[in-house]
Amino acid sequence: MENRGTGALWVRQVLLLFVLLETSQAGSEPGRFSVVEEMQSGSFVGNLAKDLGLEVGELSSRGARVISNDNKQRLRLDTNTGDLLLSETLDREELCGSTEPCVLRFQVLMKNPMQFVRIELQVTDVNDHSPVFLEKEMLLEIPENSPVGAVFLLESAQDLDVGINAVKNYTISPNSHFHVKMRVNPDNRKYPELVLDKALDYEEQPELDLILAALDGGTPSRSGTALVRVVVVDTNDNFPEFEQTFYEVKIPENSGLGSLVVTVSAWDLDSGTNGEILYSFTHASEDIRKTFEINQNSGEVNLKAPLDFEAVESYSVIVQATDGGGLFGKSTVRIQVMDVNDNAPEIAVSSITGPIPENSPETVVMVFSIQDKDSGDNGRMVCSIREDLPFVLKASAENYYTLETERPLDRESRAEYNVTITVTDLGTPPLKTQHHVTVRVSDVNDNAPAFTQAVYTLLVRENNRPALHIGSVSATDADAGANAQVTYSLLPPPDPRLAPAALVSVNADSGQLFALRSLDYEALRAFELRVGAADRGSPALSSQALVRVQVLDANDHAPVVLYPPRDGLAPCTELVPRAAEAGYLVSKVVAVDGDSGQNAWLSFHLLRATEPGLFGVRARDGEVRTARPPSERDAAAHRLLVLVRDNGAPPRSATATLHVLLVDGFSQPHLPRPDAAPARGCGYELCLTGGSGAGEFKFLKPIVPNFPPQGTGKEIEGNSTFHDSFGFHIQ
Repeated sequence: MENRGTGALWVRQVLLLFVLLETSQAGSEPGRFSVVEEMQSGSFVGNLAKDLGLEVGELSSRGARVISNDNKQRLRLDTNTGDLLLSETLDREELCGSTEPCVLRFQVLMKNPMQFVRIELQVTDVNDHSPVFLEKEMLLEIPENSPVGAVFLLESAQDLDVGINAVKNYTISPNSHFHVKMRVNPDNRKYPELVLDKALDYEEQPELDLILAALDGGTPSRSGTALVRVVVVDTNDNFPEFEQTFYEVKIPENSGLGSLVVTVSAWDLDSGTNGEILYSFTHASEDIRKTFEINQNSGEVNLKAPLDFEAVESYSVIVQATDGGGLFGKSTVRIQVMDVNDNAPEIAVSSITGPIPENSPETVVMVFSIQDKDSGDNGRMVCSIREDLPFVLKASAENYYTLETERPLDRESRAEYNVTITVTDLGTPPLKTQHHVTVRVSDVNDNAPAFTQAVYTLLVRENNRPALHIGSVSATDADAGANAQVTYSLLPPPDPRLAPAALVSVNADSGQLFALRSLDYEALRAFELRVGAADRGSPALSSQALVRVQVLDANDHAPVVLYPPRDGLAPCTELVPRAAEAGYLVSKVVAVDGDSGQNAWLSFHLLRATEPGLFGVRARDGEVRTARPPSERDAAAHRLLVLVRDNGAPPRSATATLHVLLVDGFSQPHLPRPDAAPARGCGYELCLTGGSGAGEFKFLKPIVPNFPPQGTGKEIEGNSTFHDSFGFHIQ
């Protein structure tokens, strides 16, 4: 860089550098660098990588950066070269005033592993200010009888520079009466004294004008001048004397304006105006003059401006007592400022991490520093957070802390934490500062979708239309974002011969299930399938639920009459003896229904009969019985029409026709002629058959399935009412 070659402008001074290898070595000696004030921004300060013994690329890979205690970035680090460069032009007088040496403190923060390196940068002075006298004209009234060798105080010049560039010497214009002698006051400031070389003679020369020059020690030297007017007065042979040659007082920094600091006192043995004393500050800096004032008559020193221990800890001033004859005495007053706890701790955040993944191990959330401008216990601090939070504070370097997670976090339990960092000093009363940090927890796909039910049962009535919505499954995911977005799918069945995917489909987004085709209860009454729910995380997590689909029966089958048969060429004829009692079993209508449940519950009803009131039908089982005993007046042949109806909504029905023949007995006259053709198409119950002259008939035991009972079992349809020995109630 160009500035490296300009050795005439600045000299790089590397004093000492100790590197903080571990945070436990926070108290080791800091690295020290030196620059000359007024150097341009970008000027080279030193090579940090070389001084630390690190490779240049290591600074970049470890994210090294410079942090200042006052958060002002006056240095910057070129991590590609390891060079420390100025970020701005430094003015030593602005930064440190009269304080010497002028030292700025920084921290170099490196990560992976975390390491702090303390750096001190000393800003050295250049001679950019000339000495200045606050009073351009000084008036000295010197008695004519002043002895040779008498010393007279002169106002000192002020120079903002320090060290060799501060005021180095004083000179006086050539004259025959005085020379200048330089002294050093308690603040190590050089001030001039006018020494009498030759006695004054008021009558010969009542007044002398001298030029006082102040020169600094810079190269080249700078100077300033003031006029010293010496007025020779008549004899005054007693000098004022102070009660104490040195006053030392202490005053709290929070003292109010106008507070009494100290009262100085002097006396003079002369009388009249020569014994009247006036008090004043001499060789006082501008800070002293604006902070304190002295009552010229009483000698009371009062506070004129607020004190700040953190800015100035003590003041020293020379008080001069001058009598009316121009003689004076002097005393030194040292004012010690006492610290009070008037500064709350300060928190400066160096870095803060974004959302913390919920399954992360111990993680650094924030790096921050604390400071308190007070001293002693007033400046000692305690840093804390609430104990019920999963975070911990760790001290990583001098007054530097890290806020870290104590364990992996769970976003599903808590997605956000409000952490309050409290810094309290040990003053009385203590002062505290709080900093609020919001720590957000980012989601990790650690929760599989969960169905609301392990088993879903869906009911579908048969003969449904295709694409009918038959139900829904639902799963939720406790994660967030894409990790919580659930998609649904049908899972392959354990038995590859089963194909539920041909019957049902699922909406991938909503979980709605649809029947792909019309279902038939009589062919398929129930089936099972498994539905999977997967999230969109990476990798995706999934779960499954069992879905049972039950097909509900619809009344889509009418009853089928098994007996009496309908396919015979000639109907069967039931024979009933005229001597039969009421309740005599004539026949039984047998029917079945392809449906189930109440759709297959059958009831039997007598619609029509040749002789109303003679026969009845039991509603629950289809038994046809005599409602009363037959009489001679009843016709021999009867035809009954029986209605068979199911219990569906709406109901379906069928009819059966029975032929009944009343006979006096089973003798030949009542039977068909022997040559008559036998009846064909007879049912299961009873058929009339042809045969020999003594014809015969045959009763067959019915073969019928069990059906659910209908009614009370006591009803029989007919036109008259009586009770028979079987307990039937016949109408």
